[in-house]
Amino acid sequence: MKKNTFTVSVVIPNWNGIALLEKNLPAVLKAAQNKMNSIVEVILVDDGSTDDSVRFLRKNFHNKIRLFKHTKNRGFSAACNMGARMAKGDLVCLLNSDVIPNSNFLVTVGSMFADSTIFAVGLHEKNYGPATGDFKGGIFTHKNAGVKKNQTVSLWASGGSAVFRKTTWKKLKGFDETLFTPFYWEDVDLSYRAWKRGYKVMWDPAALVEHKHESSINTNNFTKKYMDIIKERNELLFIWKNITSQILFKKHVRYLFSRTISHPGYLRVIAAAWKKRDIVKKLRAIEQKETTVSDEAVFSKFRI
Repeated sequence: MKKNTFTVSVVIPNWNGIALLEKNLPAVLKAAQNKMNSIVEVILVDDGSTDDSVRFLRKNFHNKIRLFKHTKNRGFSAACNMGARMAKGDLVCLLNSDVIPNSNFLVTVGSMFADSTIFAVGLHEKNYGPATGDFKGGIFTHKNAGVKKNQTVSLWASGGSAVFRKTTWKKLKGFDETLFTPFYWEDVDLSYRAWKRGYKVMWDPAALVEHKHESSINTNNFTKKYMDIIKERNELLFIWKNITSQILFKKHVRYLFSRTISHPGYLRVIAAAWKKRDIVKKLRAIEQKETTVSDEAVFSKFRI
């Protein structure tokens, strides 16, 4: 096994998640004591919690973590970006507060970054493998590719359990807060932008974590209907920003017409995305200028 020569900062975003922190943070700190993981710090970014999270952290973990807090809730992307900016390590490991890492979950990950083209490595959540996807019928289709035996490429690295090279994160400006706040699609967007600039996103079967999926987004503060609209809205924003192939984008326009005819209620999703059209236009221009790999070339690696 190659020695891990990269240092790691673990970043955990939190919003009203005191119960999850109490249950899962000790496992993260235990993993940090394993020198083979090369963890140099654990950062907690509190995103304007109104529960007792900050007091709890200060009382119980003041000498074991670095705590940063927003005075108001700014969304998942902003919390992760704050943690990445403050990180001292070469690599930034994002962990949701409902993720429990194995005690040696980063032992094999660090050595993968010896390849300078690798931007991110997704961790192995139980029963989940790397991400795969395509652009079929004018829409972005994706799924879990299934657990693999070897390290392999992944279309994206989950913002809830993945490791990112900090220098490249900074170059790509991290998660896009302007489009994807409060949550959803920010990790797909960042990974896809990396692929289109010639970087790679990988997945490591040995990087074991358990993701409890216990609502780190906090469903108590959002209705299911709202979250569903945000998810579909952000999917459209992702496409409008990133799919710069004229052929694929024309297929997408035809999809929008077809979808609205068969499901008129979808107009609400389009309207929600259309409100950000000026921002999308500017960001799309950047993608057209800076990317070096075509959409078709990226998707060719991940046929479903």
